[in-house]
Amino acid sequence: MKGIKLVIHQDMVNYRRPTSFQLKESYPLPPLSTVIGMVHNLCGYHQYEPMDVSIQGNYFSKTNDLYTRYEFKNGMKFEKGRHQLKVNEFGVGRGIGYTELLVDVNLILHIVPNNQEKVEEIYQFLKYPAEFPSLGRREDLANFEKVSVVEIKKHELKKDKKFRNQWRAYIPILWLEEEMVNIEGEDADLTGTRFILPKVYELYNFGTKNKPKFKRNWTERKEVLYSGDFTIFEDELVDIDEDGDVVFLM
Repeated sequence: MKGIKLVIHQDMVNYRRPTSFQLKESYPLPPLSTVIGMVHNLCGYHQYEPMDVSIQGNYFSKTNDLYTRYEFKNGMKFEKGRHQLKVNEFGVGRGIGYTELLVDVNLILHIVPNNQEKVEEIYQFLKYPAEFPSLGRREDLANFEKVSVVEIKKHELKKDKKFRNQWRAYIPILWLEEEMVNIEGEDADLTGTRFILPKVYELYNFGTKNKPKFKRNWTERKEVLYSGDFTIFEDELVDIDEDGDVVFLM
């Protein structure tokens, strides 16, 4: 099969974790939905195009940044001692929040559409984007250092392939359940963090036909292990691209 390989660099970025509020925490790598959303946006797709992705990379450090946070409750009237802003007759609170930022991020992404005839089309949109790409927040610009079409094939490893303190990756839990990888470090401690990453959603209308209100209903999630200290065993069949990089498709 063929896929599009992206080599990306970002200066500072936040891949927002939905359960964080006072401090907007970041995933260590962009989640599946964020990568798929970027591809759909740059390609101008208005309906979901089924695809699998592989996400790996690293970052240099973390820092926190301040932002102005606005809070309001629907229908709450303005109270001088409680609210900082008055909008018509309603009150809005204004305060300070913090955003966690990853610094000096490097990524290798593989995008494999289910419809292989879409490979060249997606490649052209990513190679020559209509606007400067962003990944994460709208302001998190992504520098596409390399965009290429690669052949991805299953290879039987002749020897163990070790990953140590280089690229980190989201590893499908299925690889662990089938004992394709060893994730024990030198001290026999489990090294990695489990995430359940959103991948596919559909819009659900909880309003009326005349006054629709939409929210995302996630229909597909993937359980992964985020790790950079693991070994893929010899004799295992794994996806590898023509550059020799392992591909963790989900």
